[in-house]
Amino acid sequence: MSEQGSSRRHFIMSAAVAASTFSVAACGTTTSRTVGSNQRLRIAQIGCGGKGFVDLMACGKDHDIVALCDVDDLQAANARAEKPNATFYHDYRDLFDREKLDAVIVSTPDHSHALPALIAMQLGYHVYVQKPLTHTIEEARLLHVAAKRSRVITSMGNQGTSLDGFRSAAEVVRSGGIGTISEVHVWTNRPIWPQGIVKPRHIDPIPASLHWDLWLGGAPERSFAAANDTFSGYTPFSWRGFWDFGTGALGDMACHVANLPFFALELSAPDWVEASAEGNNDETAPTKSTIRFGFPKNRNRGPVVLTWYDGGRLPPADLLPGVQIAQGGFLLKGSSGTLYSPTDYGESFELYPRKQFQGYTAPKPFLPRSPGIYQEWLLGILNNQQPMASFDYSAPLTEAILLGNVALRTGQRIEWDAANMRAKNCPAAEAFIKKTYRRGFELPRG
Repeated sequence: MSEQGSSRRHFIMSAAVAASTFSVAACGTTTSRTVGSNQRLRIAQIGCGGKGFVDLMACGKDHDIVALCDVDDLQAANARAEKPNATFYHDYRDLFDREKLDAVIVSTPDHSHALPALIAMQLGYHVYVQKPLTHTIEEARLLHVAAKRSRVITSMGNQGTSLDGFRSAAEVVRSGGIGTISEVHVWTNRPIWPQGIVKPRHIDPIPASLHWDLWLGGAPERSFAAANDTFSGYTPFSWRGFWDFGTGALGDMACHVANLPFFALELSAPDWVEASAEGNNDETAPTKSTIRFGFPKNRNRGPVVLTWYDGGRLPPADLLPGVQIAQGGFLLKGSSGTLYSPTDYGESFELYPRKQFQGYTAPKPFLPRSPGIYQEWLLGILNNQQPMASFDYSAPLTEAILLGNVALRTGQRIEWDAANMRAKNCPAAEAFIKKTYRRGFELPRG
């Protein structure tokens, strides 16, 4: 790296450290660039395979993808063919040293979300980060702080938030359509990748196409292991089950399936979380789990208990008598009815008992409708307006969800002190609320 690039990186990280000392309530001065309403944005895509390719194709229709970054040449091949004029990087730190941008999309594995997003915001770049927003609770808190300070336009990639059906369901709930709600159930068919397995013992040569050290990023050092008859490999997909890289079924899907209940009920940090699981170990998330979150009352409702199920576990059948519930979905049980969605996003829903809600008239829409998750972010940049899925909303959502993994990993009920980001009754939780990073990938802390 050039001396100039090294100096600039030192400046970026120093600025990030300074920003992390501010409270979430402190806004500070904006560092974001001014973008004209008719300007084409200069966007960098970090993580080019899978969902990253979907992201860059959507955002590159009306704007310019000027830089691509991926640690795996095979995963980057389609993106490079689609955007041949974009400069390609293996290391996002080099990208930030050399590019002048308006916005950045982060579509990497969970463990590599936080640092590029933080650097981008400190440079004044608008940021879109795939779900879950971060790998740990501390990372979500730091991204929220940085977004407040930089005042850039942010969004998490939980696309259900932008759907008309999602917003209609939220209007039904908030208008009292099913009465007072104190009970929520959320479930998924995940994991569809291996969980409850141990660390592979075999060591294989690193493929020439893969920059393994960069793929590990801030995660602990480990040897590369390829897929074989008993192991499905780490890349490009099965990393999700490993605690060092992913957040398991809960982290992968709750930002989708629990999103509508969290939004509609205006939930915040839970007071407590408790979990039961099968197949849990220190290496991977469990094969199946049930997690209960206790949310405090707010100005519009009383306390709410949200129960999460995965790995084939489902809510009690008597919650919806006579209804064959889908393998993924959610329901909100109110004092005068139940809202049930058989989908991950909540874009379609039904009210029960059906006879009672025949002829039900939905409330007049009072939430704004969206042009789509990507367009809401891109237009937000041009019009200086935060999307509904901005970090102001998605960081607290991510924090709450990831607390379920803390309960899974400690095996204890967590009594949560959100203001101080600590488990009041469980010192062992500290190791899972925040983490240690390898040198060169340290997260800035105050």
